[in-house]
Amino acid sequence: MIEILTPAEVDKARATGALVGTILQTLRERTRVGTNLLEIDRWAKQMIEDAGADSCYVDYAPSFGRGPFGHHICTAVNDAVLHGLPHDRALADGDLLTLDLAVSLDGIAADAAVSFVVGTPRAEDLALIDATERALAAGIAAAGPGARIGDLSHAIGTVLEEAGYPVNVEFGGHGIGSTMHQDPHVSNTGRAGRGYTLRPGLLLALEPWVMADTDVLVTDADGWTLRSATGARTAHTEHTIAITEDGAEVLTLPR
Repeated sequence: MIEILTPAEVDKARATGALVGTILQTLRERTRVGTNLLEIDRWAKQMIEDAGADSCYVDYAPSFGRGPFGHHICTAVNDAVLHGLPHDRALADGDLLTLDLAVSLDGIAADAAVSFVVGTPRAEDLALIDATERALAAGIAAAGPGARIGDLSHAIGTVLEEAGYPVNVEFGGHGIGSTMHQDPHVSNTGRAGRGYTLRPGLLLALEPWVMADTDVLVTDADGWTLRSATGARTAHTEHTIAITEDGAEVLTLPR
């Protein structure tokens, strides 16, 4: 089902998005060398509860995961890129960390992710992150009423491919609204002029992600964390946007 929100529901989405963006910004500012992934999860839990919101992850149990996720945020480190299950790990200098957060507030969900280096960065890691951020910006710029899903996918994929990274199409962006994952799927590469036509009131979570030298994923023994098959580093950037009469509005910016 493709859900089109009313103007009142889009207003609710703005509040949810601002909460997600603010929590991610706060977590990024708090995270240091030596921070434990479980500590980040506890911080996220507390901030979600303090806001009167609900985690979209704790009870999340899709077909590709192993049972309920059981945590409040995805924490993917280095060669992990998606669905990183928080565990007892202290971050080391130079670790590339992705935080992915989805929250529901007043019945409307928002989803965002950020990648950053803890401590001393490597140039190749910064290049990975930059490619996903530029790809996300291109996808947002291509969005608006009358555009097609393929226009967004093509814009995202062009940036990633020109940067020299293989593009996986198993996981990508998605519709979002009263639930976290909805149609339409937004692949991170595709053909312009194809797919569903965007309408005002549609919410999309766009999420370019790459692995440095492969498009093949492997699943950790935890049944959730997805890693690059070669052990290569990864990056993932995401925003929730609302299609408006004038274009696309980014909802998951911090307050």
